[in-house]
Amino acid sequence: MSTTYSVLSPQEERIQEELQGKHKIYGRKRSYEILDSFQNTRPRIDVERAKYFTESFRETEGEPLVLRWSKALKHIAENITIYIEDNQLIVGRSGYEGRYGILYPELDGDFLDLAIEELPKRTKSPFDISKEDADIIVKDIAPYWKGKTFHEDLAKALPKETVKFTYDPKDSLKSRFIVNETASFRSSIQWVHDYEKVLKRGFKGIKEDAEKQLKALDPLSPVDSMEKEPFLKAIITVSEAIILWSKRHGKLADELALKETDAKRKKELEEIAERCSWVPENPARNFREAVQSQWFTQMFSRIEQKTGTVISNGRMDQYLYPYYKKDIEDGTLTDEGAIELLECVWGAMAQFIDLYISPTGGAFNEGYAHWEAVTIGGQTKNGVDATNELTYLFLQSKREFPLNYPDLAARIHARSPERYLYEVAETIKDGSGFPKLINDEEVVPLLLAKGAKFEEAYDYAVSGCAECRMPNRDTYTSPCAYINFAAAVEMVLYNGKMKLYGDETIGLETGDPRNFTTWEEFWKAYLAQQTNFLKHAFIQQHEIINLRPKHFAAPMGSALHDLCMKNLKDLHTPKIEGGIDLGYFEFIGYGTVIDSLAAIKKLVFEDKRITMEKLIEAVENNFEGYEVIRQMLINAPSYGNNDSYADSIAKALDLEALKFTEKYSEELGVHLDLRYVPFTSHVPFGKVVSATPNGRKAYTPLADGSSASHGADVNGPTAVLLSNFTSKNYSHRERAARLLNVKLSPACVEGNSGSEKLVSFIRTWCDLKLWHLQFNIINKQTLLDAQKEPEKYRNLLVRVAGYSAYFTDLSPDLQNDIIARTEHENLG
Repeated sequence: MSTTYSVLSPQEERIQEELQGKHKIYGRKRSYEILDSFQNTRPRIDVERAKYFTESFRETEGEPLVLRWSKALKHIAENITIYIEDNQLIVGRSGYEGRYGILYPELDGDFLDLAIEELPKRTKSPFDISKEDADIIVKDIAPYWKGKTFHEDLAKALPKETVKFTYDPKDSLKSRFIVNETASFRSSIQWVHDYEKVLKRGFKGIKEDAEKQLKALDPLSPVDSMEKEPFLKAIITVSEAIILWSKRHGKLADELALKETDAKRKKELEEIAERCSWVPENPARNFREAVQSQWFTQMFSRIEQKTGTVISNGRMDQYLYPYYKKDIEDGTLTDEGAIELLECVWGAMAQFIDLYISPTGGAFNEGYAHWEAVTIGGQTKNGVDATNELTYLFLQSKREFPLNYPDLAARIHARSPERYLYEVAETIKDGSGFPKLINDEEVVPLLLAKGAKFEEAYDYAVSGCAECRMPNRDTYTSPCAYINFAAAVEMVLYNGKMKLYGDETIGLETGDPRNFTTWEEFWKAYLAQQTNFLKHAFIQQHEIINLRPKHFAAPMGSALHDLCMKNLKDLHTPKIEGGIDLGYFEFIGYGTVIDSLAAIKKLVFEDKRITMEKLIEAVENNFEGYEVIRQMLINAPSYGNNDSYADSIAKALDLEALKFTEKYSEELGVHLDLRYVPFTSHVPFGKVVSATPNGRKAYTPLADGSSASHGADVNGPTAVLLSNFTSKNYSHRERAARLLNVKLSPACVEGNSGSEKLVSFIRTWCDLKLWHLQFNIINKQTLLDAQKEPEKYRNLLVRVAGYSAYFTDLSPDLQNDIIARTEHENLG
């Protein structure tokens, strides 16, 4: 490192040792050998999933979609190349050895041929592809899908007025980043399977249930013949597919064992073969089989469809615990052995890269983003603390094995044990951004308010960036809108226009703000723009809900959902009886909007220190020659400081959005809740918004999630929590996740006293009933050094937005965004 610090995080210490030529293994040798086999390599695109999926769809045209999907999965299972890597104990992958991504032509087929040319060249999360595979895409895959994709149908279905907010009028592949649909680059929003069902029953049991239901159908019923029969046949087929796929792994392991000369590895391969011949077809009998069965299920679900943020792992410390406990007690497993098996999964998981083909999807998910959350802690179905020995092994693995997989999520509640909170704090202090925290005291009551039973609400699993799912009760899968409300501020300033889009009037013509004489007039104009954005977001969602079942099916996901099997309906059906439909829309740029409105209210209308004319001149010129005005705006009341002036505006903005969704969600048949979770979209969304009245320069990132604007939170992290608390409308249930980033210097959490302060801070967050919290604990200079000499900092992990990524994999814009976050020197 170019700078000597008084205090380093453990991650920074490891990097410094590497720079000095000291390569130290902190955990298990096998885990590091797996990591060394692929780390810092560029991912490759494997086309086999897309090839075999397309081949099957060509042969099944005219059949029910869910049946076509299951047949395609079976065709893939029969033909896709099977790999077993050296050192691995847990097997199952859907592409090349090393880091790889797979394609979903049902999403991207209409422009796959064009995208393949750009992927190796793009600066954000590039992928390599062989000429042979590129030729298969261009000649065999893309031509079939042209005119058949969901994206094309959605673009045609949206009204012209809505398209104006959604796509570039000349190219529907390009987003305007104003009211942004997200349904066209993923088949489903984040999801969690009921893995326990597979562990206890196996796919053989699931298949047998479907066969019994099939025999019981009324042969004269048109509904049974045309809807239920194809669904059940699909469940049977997909069960056969994953069983076949696992047995192919077992056969390969047997073949490799016969050739293996090393006695230890030979025995490992024989045990792998035995496991693959038993699970996931049958119930797991021990911890090793349970882990292998879970991984097969998760990996095959990735082959099934592109789920937004990848299928999550659910509550692994709960459903794996009985197998762990039994094996520990009978002496067939040690804690070290258990962690080694889990880290084999982490290594396999890190090689699957969630590939976003579309430019919009790629912009949303920088740094090879991933959210395959493993949920630990929380409460049992009976409402008692769920922490167990396995919980602590997950935390231990995170501290000892420096990998950004899995995305570890720790549930916290008012009675979380002190040891658990201390170990969570120690893991956070490592500096790699894990775990993110989710608050039972906020989540559980909201789930109850939306119709869940206590045992369902207590058993939620973290899913995606900061959301949660209740397996067997959640039924809504349609991706929803990201809305750029900072653009609404700009449209008020320019009477419905945005500087980037020239003379085109996009929003409402709310009048020339120079003629406004009161704050109320400006506020009314802003709310008109905000409400108009919401109107078009809901129009998008109406069309998305109606179109998606014609394009997507999920037979395996349906097989693992009790309500799908009860009602004999695919998971993507708009309404499944007994389900709770939980969706959301995103408020992007919250802090930017709050601070801009607060500055206008205070400086223009109340104190009259700036005229509206001068303000508009300053922002039109990106503050060039107007630095005095810019500093006045920056120093106006700001969100994130426990300042009631700014926070009251924040609460009013939140309330207006809640009132809209409370009124109109029912028409869509879904709880379309207000959420503040940007992924990395606050960066591309900022690139369409010119300078804003909070002093932000043109086309720079917007505030992320429910965090403060960059550098605005000057009163410490506790004030950030309090602003979050006071800006929420607790009287409304139409609320979902609020992502909150806090950046701390390693010095402020140093030693035992630092851990105690961090635990106290987490307790405060929990008591305030805030949804989400995550940390970057790193010295700013480390990030600056990494920008200058990226080759020396390839292993530097940072928390981005609900996930951690390697800092050098991020674009300069996103790197600067993370650097610009306020680094708090104490936890006061």
